[in-house]
Amino acid sequence: MSRSVGILHGLLVGCVACAAQLPQFEVATVKPSPPPTGDLININLGRVANGTITFGNASLSDCLKYAYSMVSDEQLRVPDWVKSKAVLFDVVAKAPAGTPADRIPAMLQALLTERFMIVSHFEEKQLSYTALTVGKAGPKLKASTSIGGGPASRGRIESTRITMTALARLLSRFERQTVVDQTGLTGEYELKLEWSPDTDLAGGGEPGPGPSLVTALAEQLGLRLESRKGPLPVLVLDSVRQTPEEN
Repeated sequence: MSRSVGILHGLLVGCVACAAQLPQFEVATVKPSPPPTGDLININLGRVANGTITFGNASLSDCLKYAYSMVSDEQLRVPDWVKSKAVLFDVVAKAPAGTPADRIPAMLQALLTERFMIVSHFEEKQLSYTALTVGKAGPKLKASTSIGGGPASRGRIESTRITMTALARLLSRFERQTVVDQTGLTGEYELKLEWSPDTDLAGGGEPGPGPSLVTALAEQLGLRLESRKGPLPVLVLDSVRQTPEEN
């Protein structure tokens, strides 16, 4: 075991020990999402409001990435169905009053582990990724004053309350690349991002009626994308159930 992986393992053990001491959710439901009606799907890849965390039409990989602060499927070594957009779940979990927001991800780890009977471990892997950073002129973002929500699809993301980590997760999902939030922005924001879905991150594809994603991020949000490479944690599921335990 390398020193870096050993440190990562030690941190994981420490996190598990801390999670065991955390309060459990007062109420939690984990169930398969109903079939979509119409062409648009309202995707919620993890949102916390008033101590309640929710997911809608989210794969188990989406839930795991939120719980473990990951953004890409490349950071997961799991059965195919865990990443499948055909196997989606709705999650609603209410934390006890006064629970700090930064404890909720660890509580979510425990909830998912229990309901899906997960056995897992971490490894470290050198991965190429795209860093989401702040442009030279600074961000063009408005602080959120509402509960949150909004439609998201490849080519358009609109939300009244979203973090940069959540934005990176959405971009990773739509562009099928590892996009990591390295903006240093920790707030929640209102934003509307529109780009041509026919143009990929590398600028390939037929030009569409709108700007490329790189151009749209710069002009509309004051953000930029940079290619980087470095060690990222990979979560390995040794075993997992497809049907969650009853609520």
